[in-house]
Amino acid sequence: MAKAALGKFAGAIGERCQRISGAMNEPLRKRQILLVIVCIAMLLDNMLYMVIVPIIPNYLETIRTYKLVYITTPSNGTNGSLLNSTQTAVLERNPNANEDIQIGVLFASKAILQLLSNPLTGTFIDRVGYDIPLLIGLAIMFFSTITFAFGESYAMLFAARSLQGLGSAFADTSGIAMIADKYTEESERSRALGIALAFISFGSLVAPPFGGVLYEFAGKWVPFLVLSFVCLLDGILLLMVVTPIASRTRENMPQGTPIYKLMIDPYIAVVAGALTTCNIPLAFLEPTISNWMKKTMNASEWQMGLTWLPAFFPHVLGVYVTVKLAAKYPSYQWLYGAVGLVIIGASSCTVPACRNFEELIIPLCALCFGIALVDTALLPTLAFLVDIRYVSVYGSVYAIADISYSVAYALGPIVAGQIVHDLGFVQLNLGMGLVNILYAPALLFLRKVCQMKPSLSERNILLEEGPKGLYDTIIMEERKTAKDPQGSWPGNHSVLPDQEGYSE
Repeated sequence: MAKAALGKFAGAIGERCQRISGAMNEPLRKRQILLVIVCIAMLLDNMLYMVIVPIIPNYLETIRTYKLVYITTPSNGTNGSLLNSTQTAVLERNPNANEDIQIGVLFASKAILQLLSNPLTGTFIDRVGYDIPLLIGLAIMFFSTITFAFGESYAMLFAARSLQGLGSAFADTSGIAMIADKYTEESERSRALGIALAFISFGSLVAPPFGGVLYEFAGKWVPFLVLSFVCLLDGILLLMVVTPIASRTRENMPQGTPIYKLMIDPYIAVVAGALTTCNIPLAFLEPTISNWMKKTMNASEWQMGLTWLPAFFPHVLGVYVTVKLAAKYPSYQWLYGAVGLVIIGASSCTVPACRNFEELIIPLCALCFGIALVDTALLPTLAFLVDIRYVSVYGSVYAIADISYSVAYALGPIVAGQIVHDLGFVQLNLGMGLVNILYAPALLFLRKVCQMKPSLSERNILLEEGPKGLYDTIIMEERKTAKDPQGSWPGNHSVLPDQEGYSE
């Protein structure tokens, strides 16, 4: 009887699992779950990126390099004679251990390796799809987080930080590209990418207080173990939704455009430049603003730790406003990005004028609001450019976007401190603000792209302005994928079969 009951229970569990599996594999539900998986991956990556901000300086203080020094002191009554002197052994900090340089290199190592890896990962994603690279990225991030948790030397922390850069090159690029691939309608794509950006912002801004509190009360390993556990769960969820290896059939996947061709595309280059420019103030302020606050406004530790936390709310507001505007007025994406650059520039110039913590919150909130405008407007534009000018495979184009971010965050920890030392904090902010304001008119170049409506023959309009030979390349791709049985085009050559619903 017990055996029958156990069998009945096992059957019920199996039936329930089948129902869950069937529900998860419904197209709409599967797309939503994949969005959740990508958002969690973005959250983890940015939390791991920022969680070390309050931890590493204090931790390096505990593992500083010391050397044994003998101090000679004359014995009493010898009038300073060294004949009866005594030697005392003391530990003295090794002057060769420069913590400022160590911290700067450690913070920048992730972005540097991510920058170097992105051209290769982008090509890899275009060849194998999005799910395998995302799984690889999550696995690498898991091992990176475990290494952070149990690393006891600067070399181990450096290896963990660099390993995270490699994982980010896989996970970030494939995740954003997967969203662009699953959400093909422009308004849905903007909304999905906006949700991912909100998770990125939340991870970046909540990580410092999260890491600082757990580090102080539970130890260095606790925040990293929490992140590694969430990373493991995210990878398991991905394996439940997709089967990256068993069901992989690559024969029918279109060949993506090489990344070097995308890099020299003038429209993509303008977008990439805007993404780099808008993130420079954030990347340069993060390693320098705490010392400036301490010197100019005598800020307390909790104020320095919570500097960026209020900016999360205007960042989410910026994402929401841009998504709503893009849905209603899709032809003005370039304008939203330009307005964001101007807001960033003005906010950056205002930061040095602040004299207390309360005043500083205002320009930092405006800065993150402007970054949200630029990112939310221009990330979908990259996918749109690929759709109308090349083959709709997004790994390489979002590798370029990741490169744009990595350039800013690789330079920030290394260059920003030197600029402040040589020129001053005020000059650093004025320079960053001026660069953003001057770059804003460059987005006018995207006006014709953003004004095209889906009902037009978009590809032909841009082909007239595109580089020579691009039309022949695309026509060859179309003939490979959309021939009729006789090997000739059915109807109008200017409209792809999958764009028939867009023709007039």
